[in-house]
Amino acid sequence: MTTIGHLINGEMVTDGDRTQDVFNPATGEAEKKVLLASKQTVEQAIASAEAAFPEWRNTPAIKRARVMFRFKELLEENADHICKLIGQEHGKISHDAAGELQRGIENVEFACGAPQLLKGEHSRNVGPNIDSWSEFQPLGVVAGITPFNFPAMVPMWMFPLAIVCGNTFVLKPSERDPSSTLYIAQLLKEAGLPDGVMNVVNGDKEAVDTLLTDQRIKAVSFVGSTPIAEYIYATANANGKRCQALGGAKNHAIVMPDADMDNAVNQLLGAAFGSSGERCMALSVAVAVGDEAGDALVAKMQNAMTGLSVGAYDNASNDFGPVITCQHKDKVNGFITSAEQQGATVVVDGRNPKVAGYDNGYFVGATLIDGVTPEMDSYKAEIFGPVLQVVRVKTMQEAMKLIDDHEYGNGTCIFTRDGEAARYFSDHIQVGMVGINVPLPVPVAYHSFGGWKRSLFGDLHAYGPDGVRFYTKRKTITQRWPSSGVREGVSFAFPS
Repeated sequence: MTTIGHLINGEMVTDGDRTQDVFNPATGEAEKKVLLASKQTVEQAIASAEAAFPEWRNTPAIKRARVMFRFKELLEENADHICKLIGQEHGKISHDAAGELQRGIENVEFACGAPQLLKGEHSRNVGPNIDSWSEFQPLGVVAGITPFNFPAMVPMWMFPLAIVCGNTFVLKPSERDPSSTLYIAQLLKEAGLPDGVMNVVNGDKEAVDTLLTDQRIKAVSFVGSTPIAEYIYATANANGKRCQALGGAKNHAIVMPDADMDNAVNQLLGAAFGSSGERCMALSVAVAVGDEAGDALVAKMQNAMTGLSVGAYDNASNDFGPVITCQHKDKVNGFITSAEQQGATVVVDGRNPKVAGYDNGYFVGATLIDGVTPEMDSYKAEIFGPVLQVVRVKTMQEAMKLIDDHEYGNGTCIFTRDGEAARYFSDHIQVGMVGINVPLPVPVAYHSFGGWKRSLFGDLHAYGPDGVRFYTKRKTITQRWPSSGVREGVSFAFPS
């Protein structure tokens, strides 16, 4: 059985005796083992990054960008292999994995603009013969802690931009599906990145806590559940680190009476069930305004869902794959059962689907639940599975209050033909990312990603312009070269 190690100072490290099985969620079989880094192993990676920092910091931004240009080419050349690794360990269907990888590559493309992004600001003659400018300097060694659901894309929200800004990086990916992340890091070395600039340690809480408490780490980026995000943010801040911690979500779509219902249904199918609903931007609640809209939505969704196919990653005709673990399968099924017991109607039941040849896989079929209310456990929680719940309200204002009252504020959207309603919704809804007839309003790489309320801890969003600010610190320099022979007297007044 293959054992997955760590990448430290450009070399694969396989020392250690603590391991964890890596499962193929379609078969339910453990096909690999991953080493879990000890505190000493993580410290070795940090030391490697610290040693590489001075030279990398002083490497011209254009040369750092050239590494990223080559890295982008290697990602594209090896896309099929990366997608296969994602499918084997996450279960994501090949076309979905390709979409994930492409969104990651777009962040690499943005990072290739480092010379422009880091130009800083300059003002001449702010006073007599005095010039002033600001520049953006790297922080030092920074770390990323990333989730299982996007093993390629989410790490690329972090390390390409951090590295082109002049930092060195230690990445702790999910131990559930580490192979694609580790392979991508090896492509960076092939692209010409100096040893030690990018390090990958696989591990559990011991590795995480080492990154959070080691004083050599200057900043931490995290994506995962809200309870862990809170812990990451509080611990990093207590240890004097800059931190951005992206947490959970419960994303609502308002379906207005005037919506193009066929289009809304098509969009909801992909947004609710793509990636088996294991997306922090998945649309898991449809809020129908009026019973007429609710009845039409449920009827059309029920009809459209009959053609959905759940199965293994390597069959591109499948729409989505298994969930990540057997325990998570049971958790998702439990939420469906609880909604039913608390009075909702399971219109399409995805519990325990039959997938030929994969009897032991962690499959949950597409599920539609009508008559859900805010008091139900399934409404309050982030299910993170292929489950769409329908809540019925009478007015748009009631729908918006439902969204604003929820503890999460990651993403939302509205389906409508009414421009006035759409503008009012986007102006007033208390959510960080908003779609108008766009169900997954994930910002492109040259904007920034982040929610509100308990979906984000920290002041700066991920990637894009906020990412540049997160991975740099501003230094302002004021300079004067007085004319020869000119001397000023002493002044005790504050300079103006």
